[in-house]
Amino acid sequence: MSKKILIISGEPSGDLHAANLIRDLKISDPSLKFFGIGGGLSRKAGADVIFDITKLALVGAVEVIKNISVVKRAHDTVMSRIKAESPDAAILVDYPGFNLRMARDLAKRGIPVFYYISPQLWAWAPKRIDLVKKYVKKMVVFFKFEEDLYKRHGIDAEFVGHPLLDVVKVTSSRSEVLKKYGLSETRPTIAILPGSRISEINTFLPILAESARVINEKMGGVQFILSKHPARPASMYEGALKGAAFEYRIAEGDLHNIVAASDFAIVASGTATLETAIVGTPYLLVYKASLITYMLYKIVATIPFLGIANVVAGRGVIPEFLQFNMTPAKISAKTIELISDPAKLAAMRRDLAEVKSALGSPGASARAAGAILPLL
Repeated sequence: MSKKILIISGEPSGDLHAANLIRDLKISDPSLKFFGIGGGLSRKAGADVIFDITKLALVGAVEVIKNISVVKRAHDTVMSRIKAESPDAAILVDYPGFNLRMARDLAKRGIPVFYYISPQLWAWAPKRIDLVKKYVKKMVVFFKFEEDLYKRHGIDAEFVGHPLLDVVKVTSSRSEVLKKYGLSETRPTIAILPGSRISEINTFLPILAESARVINEKMGGVQFILSKHPARPASMYEGALKGAAFEYRIAEGDLHNIVAASDFAIVASGTATLETAIVGTPYLLVYKASLITYMLYKIVATIPFLGIANVVAGRGVIPEFLQFNMTPAKISAKTIELISDPAKLAAMRRDLAEVKSALGSPGASARAAGAILPLL
């Protein structure tokens, strides 16, 4: 009899990793049936998506509170299906605010819980590790320091490496990419990655566009290439860039190639920062949240960094411009400083190569499937 697996991811990056894990589990056992919360990638991988993540990709306390009815509806939808389906196991993917509550509810019903992509307990809310110990059967983690942390607390954990090592692929040369977008090979090229969420693009892009204007005004001859999220309308980007006094191109669905072809990148905090680190292009990180969310972050944060590359390195290899420091003046000044100094860029590339090495080796999703399957 085939086993039924509940799987829950709450945002696009989690949906990507969940989909890859579903595929690798199905390779080992084609009879497995998956249902739960996810997006188009999980659906394409064969999961029965009963609640779409587009309604749940919320960042910050204020946004979650405003949409608490949606979060409750997602929880109730899952619990109703659990009562009907009686899954043999559950795989929770990141999204800790929602998934740690689900872990409790599932464990109380005798459903074994596996957690894939650890909550960032090492960054904030360290007491949540008690919840993990109580309700989670096994943690499958992306970073070696996470495995060490959980084992110190008596929790079964296995480091499998980071699946982005399989996802990040540069398929075109620098000259091919620049030619494709009608850009010069002799001029400095800066990639701008303004995030994927609508709120991020609306908030960040005007600031980054002004940063680009200042950079071009002070350096001269700089060209920019902006990464457009496939699910977002072009009008969102064009509005912020209307009348831009600098040369730019908008690229869709070509993230790794445009980052590799660029001399430098300005990246909104999120999965794209680690993708940029894996490619090896020097960059700086930016992010701005609501004031309430930022104040809560400052209260609960237990480490000095937001960017995962800095966390993995254990030091500030990438400059971070957060909240009140996310200004065109500060962003442009640091970008000009770095892009004008080949020695500093070379040092950043070496640091990023070390970060990439610490992420393990390709094949993380298959190893994760191998860690989970014997325990189902």
